[in-house]
Amino acid sequence: MDLKFYLKQRAADVDAALDGFLPKARARPATIHAAMRYSVFSGGKRLRPLLCLAAAEACGGEAAAALAPACAVELMHTYSLVHDDLPAMDDDDLRRGRLTCHKVFGEGMAVLCGDALLTQAFIVLATTQPTKRYTSREFISELAETGGSRKLIGGQVMDLEGEGKSLTKRDLVRIHEAKTAALLTTSLRLGAMTANASPAKLQALTVFGHALGLAFQVIDDILDVTQSTEVLGKTAGKDQAAEKATYPAILGLAASRKEAARLTQAAMVALKPLGKKASRLQEIAGQLLVREY
Repeated sequence: MDLKFYLKQRAADVDAALDGFLPKARARPATIHAAMRYSVFSGGKRLRPLLCLAAAEACGGEAAAALAPACAVELMHTYSLVHDDLPAMDDDDLRRGRLTCHKVFGEGMAVLCGDALLTQAFIVLATTQPTKRYTSREFISELAETGGSRKLIGGQVMDLEGEGKSLTKRDLVRIHEAKTAALLTTSLRLGAMTANASPAKLQALTVFGHALGLAFQVIDDILDVTQSTEVLGKTAGKDQAAEKATYPAILGLAASRKEAARLTQAAMVALKPLGKKASRLQEIAGQLLVREY
């Protein structure tokens, strides 16, 4: 099947699984569950779960076996967005073309919504079937370390502390290795683990994820200064207004585009140990490089 149909079908699979994993909107206390569902089902691209499923298939496994970790990484990602949008953090009113969680449900409920989504991620991940190489403990620790103070949260800390400061390219890479690339890489690794991937394949996907995650962030920074709020579904120009260090600010637009292309090529090369089975991941990487939102 072509890439567009594949992504649409897999995203539908993820959405159906998420619907089953989340409490119903009217389950008591209803407000928190409505907020969780509002945030999760807000039209996201489902990039991380799609990569999780594609990685499982690239390692000879079945996408169905990777649905629980795919949903877990999406829940962790959504929690991070809900918290990032809060006034105390990035202070944004729009996410994916809709009002952010705190604008609809209030700041206190948005904090609790993020907390609940993060907790739910581990409830969901715990249902993953272990394999010969990977125990349930390894699945849990993989995601827990990614969401901790050395990676996802640490990246947000560095991002906040870097506002208004003159950072180097290396400083920026450190931020986004933790804030963006880490969860994207873990999505791939968890999918591969459900397929009982060999250490060599797991390492190849780790290198791929690191490069792809940085390329994704470079493009994100470019789009923030070249696209409108209507196209992006979030407030354009926010990074510049907050005096955040970005790739265009440090490298310029032309050099940033070259950097995104270089990183994408490095990601492609990393997939060689997986052979033809990695073709879907290569297609996804190529699509991300030319995305417009």
